Amino acid sequence: MKLTPYRDALALPGVRPLMLLALLVRVPKTMTLLALTLYVVEHLGHGYAAAGLAGAAMTVGSALGAPVLGRLVDRRGLRPVLVLTTVAEAAFWFSSPLMPYPVLLGGALLGGLLTLPVFSVIRQSIAALVPADRRRPAYALDSMSVELSFMVGPAVAVLLATSVSPRATLLVVGAGIVFSGLALVWLDPPTRDDREPAVPGRPPSRREWLTPRLVGMLAITTAATLVLGGTDVAVVAVLRAADQVHWTGVVLGVWAVYSLVGGFMYGMLTRPLPPLAIVLLLGICTVPIGLGGAQWWTLGLALLPAGVLCAPALAATSNAVSQLAPSGARGEAMGLQNSALTVGLALGAPLAGAVIDASGPAWGFAATGLVGTLLGLAVLPVEVRRRRAAVGADPTAPDADPAPDADLVPPPALRAPAEP
Repeated sequence: MKLTPYRDALALPGVRPLMLLALLVRVPKTMTLLALTLYVVEHLGHGYAAAGLAGAAMTVGSALGAPVLGRLVDRRGLRPVLVLTTVAEAAFWFSSPLMPYPVLLGGALLGGLLTLPVFSVIRQSIAALVPADRRRPAYALDSMSVELSFMVGPAVAVLLATSVSPRATLLVVGAGIVFSGLALVWLDPPTRDDREPAVPGRPPSRREWLTPRLVGMLAITTAATLVLGGTDVAVVAVLRAADQVHWTGVVLGVWAVYSLVGGFMYGMLTRPLPPLAIVLLLGICTVPIGLGGAQWWTLGLALLPAGVLCAPALAATSNAVSQLAPSGARGEAMGLQNSALTVGLALGAPLAGAVIDASGPAWGFAATGLVGTLLGLAVLPVEVRRRRAAVGADPTAPDADPAPDADLVPPPALRAPAEP
């Protein structure tokens, strides 16, 4: 097993500290929704519907704000945006224990709009630090880092809320996010590759870089996280119906390990599948998971094929977006991808829940897998037309990509001029 791709990526200046910091600064962000839910239910005494509405307000705010903050990074630089969002996060989380529920809803929406853009900034910085031909292992490491953060953050939120108090959990989340913001301000990772200067005289317009193919990548990003969000809910529902809900943590942990293994293997491949193919396989492999039975261990085994595709799907789409967007607009593009991730997660859970209530727990897997597959198939014509156009432009070219990621480049007008 050759680890050369990972060694080469981590040997690049600035990559190792960025990856180490990314693992730490993302943990508080993975605690936010669960901490808010437990606060509304346990401390304010409202139901889960009210808690879900508060979480939805924050999610909507985050989805709307991510591309705006990304555009600000492109125009004004990273540090001013980090300072603005860190102050906004501190204001929300440190005052939220004092807010009555109606005020909390408005605060959650504003807090989401000005959320610290940890995830998109890390992905943008990877694109700035790592040449295009080495980004796949770098984004594989990034996807594994995200997986580890989600394994740790929600568990810590539950532990704090149950052993200390939900109010204290909000304060811990706020302190963690402030630390994350200050750490990113201190590191100040680059957001633009000097080897990819923007077109002189003007920033790239959306019309130039927001191509059908980039929109397609955003769509399959949504498809991937929709499948993941629905699978999460379906796992809980199946185990609850079988009176094995106490095994939920084990099964979800096994699923996360599958994802880590898949992400690790993906980063070492010399010729991986295209992002669309990975997402389509993820959806197809999710459909039959419900046939794995009601026992926790059979369900864990049934999650294997789809599980190993989770991290590769996120890594592949991040890599594609980073290469399709020009350097001068990459912050906004990564913000749009973050919105796509958020929208997918927000849609997957209620979709699976509605199908489970109407038909049974096992159908939650089938429904989310099928919808994810259909979203991927809707993007397929764009990919087919692009490939036919490429072959038509060069009749001698084979009907295949000449090299990994070689076709994931910005339009010619947005590329840097060649060195003399």
